[in-house]
Amino acid sequence: MPQNLFSKRLSAWLLIVICGLISACVHDANEVEVAEVIEPSNGTELVLAINVGGDSYVATNGVLYQADNLPIDVVKKQSKNIRGSQDSELFETYRVGNMQLFFPLENGLYDVTFKFAEPEDIAIGDRVFNVTVNNNKAISELDVRLARDGKHLSSLVRTVNGVNVSDGKLNIQITGQTGEPVLHGLVIRKKVEDTRDWQVVWADEFDYQGAPDNQKWSFDEWPARKVNDEDQTYTARAKNVRVEDGKLIIQAHKEQFQGAQYTSARIHSLGKGDFLYGKVDVRAKIPAGQGTWSAIWMLPSDPFRYASNCQQGNDWQGNDKCDAWPNSGEIDIMEHVGFDMQNVHGTVHNKAYYWRNWQQRKASVEGVDVHLNYHVYSLEWTPDTITILFDGSPYFYYKNEGDGWQAWPYDHPYHIILNLAIGGGWGRAGGPIDDGVFPVKMLIDYVRISKLK
Repeated sequence: MPQNLFSKRLSAWLLIVICGLISACVHDANEVEVAEVIEPSNGTELVLAINVGGDSYVATNGVLYQADNLPIDVVKKQSKNIRGSQDSELFETYRVGNMQLFFPLENGLYDVTFKFAEPEDIAIGDRVFNVTVNNNKAISELDVRLARDGKHLSSLVRTVNGVNVSDGKLNIQITGQTGEPVLHGLVIRKKVEDTRDWQVVWADEFDYQGAPDNQKWSFDEWPARKVNDEDQTYTARAKNVRVEDGKLIIQAHKEQFQGAQYTSARIHSLGKGDFLYGKVDVRAKIPAGQGTWSAIWMLPSDPFRYASNCQQGNDWQGNDKCDAWPNSGEIDIMEHVGFDMQNVHGTVHNKAYYWRNWQQRKASVEGVDVHLNYHVYSLEWTPDTITILFDGSPYFYYKNEGDGWQAWPYDHPYHIILNLAIGGGWGRAGGPIDDGVFPVKMLIDYVRISKLK
């Protein structure tokens, strides 16, 4: 560890310890003194991380979570066997009850990450709460168990992006609507300029008209139900996919076509834009509407690299008898379902950690008005880490554990996929498809792959 980084962490830790012993650090009844910036990362700087309810803890991404000396009268509890995180120890302690916290901060833009888990085997709907940040409702009616696909004992990481601090104070309120809220961890980062020198090595700026550039993209033309029980037929028709006015348009329609009730498109860069390590930036506007399922994601260019029961020539996608997936991996830079409009997801899939064993590694960000505005969805990928970002703010982190391909199949080239699904297992999870929203569009301004100089 660099000496200056160690010194900053030590100073921050000592300040928190001192603040826990004397009252001089508490300005209001429950205001928490914030240490100096601890560590720069990916266009944000870490200001404070707290292991709520517990002792100090160093996470897999090197972040020092300070011990919980929060000056609030809220019960501390312990939990065990929380799944879905590389930092399961962080979820072994929590506080339960309504909370109000004040953090003195320099004026500026911040990201606030909340770490939750449902520690009890209670029914969906028995614990529902709201999170307010600087008097704005940031997370509404959160049911942690529901958000983790009905599973308790699974971690949930949710980031609130771009919080404006203009009066020198960050105010957080967590209030129960049904039952008492829980909180396991809290991270505050300040937005700063990313000064790293990225060089674009592959891109499509969509500065042309007509079909997507066939030197960069290919079509998947598939029937409904081939993957994920999706309801649409994927076509290569201009009605479903085209470049127009500087944007790639993927458009879904309610229409009968080749046995399906809906049509849409899915394109990919396999064999034309494959890469190993670097950065992906996709500036996009994604649609609203219950039943929509937008995705910007990546699959291995050699899907059989770690397959054990199928090989080249087999149709592996949508084939439960072929373990090319999840063995060879998947990286989801952005997934969004229309029934949960403000929530954007980043995920990795692999043999060791995926949904069937309750160990899915994922996180989400509160993406305000993603259907009205363009946002940049990004991936930073190294031999050791995967970081997923929203408008330059990192909200998902996954580390190479060094235990083999089962947890890290991300050591060979991948390619980019852009698609708008309709329905499917996740798209219909919030209820039936709303046929009144069609046609709907996913708009892509650019796709860029970069390397550090």
